[in-house]
Amino acid sequence: MAFESAKWIWIDNENAPDTYGEFCFTLKKGRGTYMNLSCDGDYTLFINGEYVSSGQYGDYEHYKIYDTVSLDKYLTNEENRVCILVWHIGVDSSRYRPYKAGVIFEVCNENGMVLSSDESILSRKSRAYKNGLCKQITSQLGIGYSYDFTKEDGWLFHTSDGFSPSHVVEKSAKLYPRPIKKHYLDAFKATTQIGTSRVYDLGREYVGFLCFEIEAEDEGEINIAYGECLEGGRVKRKLGDRDFSVDCKLKKGKNAHTSYMLRFACRYLEIDTDVKICVLKLGIIPQKYDVKRTSFKPSSELDAKIYDTCVNTLELCMMEHYVDCPWREQCLYAFDSRNQMLTGYYAFEGGNYEYARANLLLMSKDDRCDNLLSICFPCGIDLTIPSFSLYYVISLYEYLIHTGDKELVLAVNSKVKGLLDVFCANIEGSLQMNFEGAQYWNFFDWSDRLDGAIFSSEKKKVDIMLSLLTVIALKAYKEICKISELEFSYQIVIDELSQEFKKKLYDEKSGLVLLNGKALELPNALAVLSGILNKDEEQKICKAIMSGKLGECSLSMKCFVYDALIKSGEGAKEYIISKIRENYERMVETGTVWETLNGTHEFDNAGSLCHGWSAVPVYYYNLFYNIDRNK
Repeated sequence: MAFESAKWIWIDNENAPDTYGEFCFTLKKGRGTYMNLSCDGDYTLFINGEYVSSGQYGDYEHYKIYDTVSLDKYLTNEENRVCILVWHIGVDSSRYRPYKAGVIFEVCNENGMVLSSDESILSRKSRAYKNGLCKQITSQLGIGYSYDFTKEDGWLFHTSDGFSPSHVVEKSAKLYPRPIKKHYLDAFKATTQIGTSRVYDLGREYVGFLCFEIEAEDEGEINIAYGECLEGGRVKRKLGDRDFSVDCKLKKGKNAHTSYMLRFACRYLEIDTDVKICVLKLGIIPQKYDVKRTSFKPSSELDAKIYDTCVNTLELCMMEHYVDCPWREQCLYAFDSRNQMLTGYYAFEGGNYEYARANLLLMSKDDRCDNLLSICFPCGIDLTIPSFSLYYVISLYEYLIHTGDKELVLAVNSKVKGLLDVFCANIEGSLQMNFEGAQYWNFFDWSDRLDGAIFSSEKKKVDIMLSLLTVIALKAYKEICKISELEFSYQIVIDELSQEFKKKLYDEKSGLVLLNGKALELPNALAVLSGILNKDEEQKICKAIMSGKLGECSLSMKCFVYDALIKSGEGAKEYIISKIRENYERMVETGTVWETLNGTHEFDNAGSLCHGWSAVPVYYYNLFYNIDRNK
């Protein structure tokens, strides 16, 4: 059993946010040597100054993940210096939930345990990283860093001063092995300078770690900004309260740096400095999750380009879990990941099932007091999008029918029932209501009348979208129970919701679902998918959708529109492929698919150009054209 004698340790008892701890010890070579390691925040492991591993899995104290890292190829016959840099982030964000600072590890070989973390391990606060800075990049992504080259002392290579015995930390973490493969580092990708400016181009978007070598004539400050596009020939560094950059203090002479704990997602880098410099090397070391694309490609040249653009986006949006966008947020959302899972089942060999499973399991570990799922996982802020909890049920159903994995269903069933019970309790007059309170964001889509009001309490009212989604999710759960031989106790809720919706919220005169008097694609598509309407009513809605008379939804929600057309509409295939070409042809040049059709100009000029939820064409190309897959 792992960590039988290891203790959680830290550099002090302060638990201060944005603190970098340095831990070191020596180790002799042994056959089959490996390290089990976990921390709060993130870590980088070095042996004799050489990078070995990094990347703490996003987790919770009650579901704490440890890595197992092989050390054999890094150990020499001499005494080996092992160093661990640990970043205790300690600041709430949408992708990180703070717990008490600490690291735990043990080194083992074929003969058993060699050493484990305790108070005898020497440690100190980092001198080169600025501690306590807490400089925010974005509220979703969290904080960045500042590095001072003038304070480097070679601690990775030899004994340095300032180290003292570590402090034992009391933590209640329950440890589990990493449920997926570790990422790997690809070859360094160098930038090309654009003209005489200090703007540098990678040629396409990459996700990974900033790496540079800069010669400075004297000490001085440097800021390195990053982004997906340029505006006026410059990287868009500051957007509202967002600041896409890191700071360093250069020493005179050569400055070489790679940070293995903050992932950049960018095509462009820009340097701003007050000292004369010579850039010897500047670029990104890509971090990738090991997947292999299926051989399928559409035969049309344009369709093939769109398909590749979508799959490239999916790959860039795979960190230790799915992320919505690697540039601006790096967050795991229940809805976004639903689209990413579904497309991944077709885009990658073997369906990428292990990765999807780990994401579904991680989301189930969320522990909000209201039993809904948090907006992201793990999450340090009190905010939820109620509808996303229902998409989780749909995701679980789709995973089950693709994999037959009843074991996961049983593992998360209590969580699913708990959140469904919340929606059942929220029904008034046999219809679903919206959720009241600043912690509830009644969001459905980035389109007219559906984007809700974040951090504001909306007046209690009947919610058409939640009523439809509740029926769809309950029916998905009914199928889950049937396949997994579980009891289903929500049929009366489905019947009453369906009857009341048809009676009060379906407009028989127009044959459409109206939201505040307006006919929109998304609620009408969901009405078709809910099964509440009869065949003629469904077909009337689908004809209205294809006529272009309904208010359109965004790229991410088009999947429900397309599914409704496939279910009930004539000419669905031709319409869907035509719509995909119309919407996605403009994205081929960027090599990634966008958050919305407005691209970078969306959201006060902060729209993402690489967004996993928009990669849905992968699914429909496979559905329509992949003969081998659909036999």
